Amino acid sequence: MKIPLVFTPFLLLFSLAQGLNSPKCDSHDDGSTLKVFHVFSQCSPFRPAKAMSWEESVLQLQAKDQARMQYLSSLVARRSVLPVASGRQITQSPTYIVRAKIGTPPQTLLLAMDTNNDAAWVPCTGCVGCSSPTPFSPAKSTTFRNLTCGSPQCNQVPNPTCSGSACSFNLTYGSSTVAANLVRDTLTLAADRVPGYTFGCIQKATGSSVPQQGLLGLGRGPLSLLAQTQNLYKSTFSYCLPSFKALNFTGSLRLGLAQPTRLKFTPLLKNPRRSSLYYVNLVAIKVGRKIVDIPPAALAFNPATGAGTIFDSGTVFTRLVEPAYTAVRNEFRRRVGRRVPVTTLGGFDTCYTGSIVVPPITFMFSGMNVTLPTDNIVIHSTAGSITCLAMAVTPNNVNSVLNVIANMQQQNHRVLYDVPNSRLGIARELCS
Repeated sequence: MKIPLVFTPFLLLFSLAQGLNSPKCDSHDDGSTLKVFHVFSQCSPFRPAKAMSWEESVLQLQAKDQARMQYLSSLVARRSVLPVASGRQITQSPTYIVRAKIGTPPQTLLLAMDTNNDAAWVPCTGCVGCSSPTPFSPAKSTTFRNLTCGSPQCNQVPNPTCSGSACSFNLTYGSSTVAANLVRDTLTLAADRVPGYTFGCIQKATGSSVPQQGLLGLGRGPLSLLAQTQNLYKSTFSYCLPSFKALNFTGSLRLGLAQPTRLKFTPLLKNPRRSSLYYVNLVAIKVGRKIVDIPPAALAFNPATGAGTIFDSGTVFTRLVEPAYTAVRNEFRRRVGRRVPVTTLGGFDTCYTGSIVVPPITFMFSGMNVTLPTDNIVIHSTAGSITCLAMAVTPNNVNSVLNVIANMQQQNHRVLYDVPNSRLGIARELCS
C-alpha cells in the first residue's frame, strides 16, 4: 500500500509550520562556540519559500539524500576529484549552518557545516550564475589575497589551473560546474580570528543545482578548518544538532579543547583512500533487546574498498547496506506487530498509520553503545497519523558498502571529534 500525496494536508514537522516561536536570530556566538541553525530555521534565508505537504517534503528529502549518498560514494571510490567541497550535494539536503565572518572589516556569511569535506568556499561578488543573497566582497576587505600557483596551498588542490599567476580551479559535478579562485583572508569564528585562512572564492557557476550558501569544511584534510587552525583548536571540535521539532532550531558548534568530559568513546579509523571521512567501527545493531543477525562483512571496515561506517552531518537519514538494513527493518516490524499494516512512503518502506509502540534501536560501536530515543528513530506527521522508520537502505546505484550515521540520528546528542586521540565521543544532550 502506498500513501497518496495529493490529499494529505500534514506539514513536515521540521518545516517552518505556523505557530513556531521566532528564534533570536541576532543572538551572538560566544568564545569558541558557534550557534548552529538548521536551514529551515527562521534565521536562515535558505528555508523553503512555502510549506509543502508532509509527504511531498519527505519524498523531497529522500531524493536529496540520494544525491548526498552519491557524493559520499564518489569520495570513497575516488571517482571524482573535488578541489573544494561539492556544496551542491550538501545544500540540496537539509543541513546545518553557522555564522562566520570573512575579511577586514568582517563580512558575515552563513556557511554549511560539513564533516566530510575539507576546504571552505564562498560565493563572491560578481560571480556569474551564483544566487547567494549575501556574497563575499573581496574588494571590501583589506586583508584579502589571491594565492599564486606556486603557493603550497595550490599544490594541495587537485588539478589546479593558472589564470596569470593566480591559483584557480574548475569543478564539474552532476549538472553543475563551478569556477573559483583559491584565496586567503581573515576568518572570524565567534570570538576567534584566524588570519590568512585559505578558501575557494567562486567566480562562475552554471547548472540547476548551484548552492546559495558557502561551506565550512570540518574534515581531516590539509585545507580543512582543523588543519588550518591546529594551533588554536588542536584539531578538536564537537557539535550538538537540534531536533527538527525544536521551536528555535538552534544548536552549537564547540571548537577546541573546552569539551564535555562525560562522553562514551569509540576509536576513529583511518582510511587512506579518503582520509577526511570519519570512520568508526560499527560492530552490531540491536532492536529492542535483540542483536539482529547481520553478516560481519556488511559492517566491516575495509580501507581497500572504502567499506565501513561513517558519521556525517550532511546526510539526513541513516543509510545501511542492504543486509544490515533488512535485518534491522525486519526486527523493527516484528516488534511493532503484524496486526499493524505496513505502508510505504517513497524510499521509506516501513511506515504505519495510527499510533505504534516504537522499539529502541541501539548502535553498538567498539567501546560504546548508543541507544536512540524515539525521536531519533521515526518521523511522523504533525497530526501523528503517519509514522515511518527514519532509516533506509544504501542505494544500489552508489557504493553499496558504505553505512552512514546521519544527522537525524545524531540530533540532541553531543558528538565530539577528537582527532589527536583518534576517537569520537557521544553523550545525550538537549541541544535546542
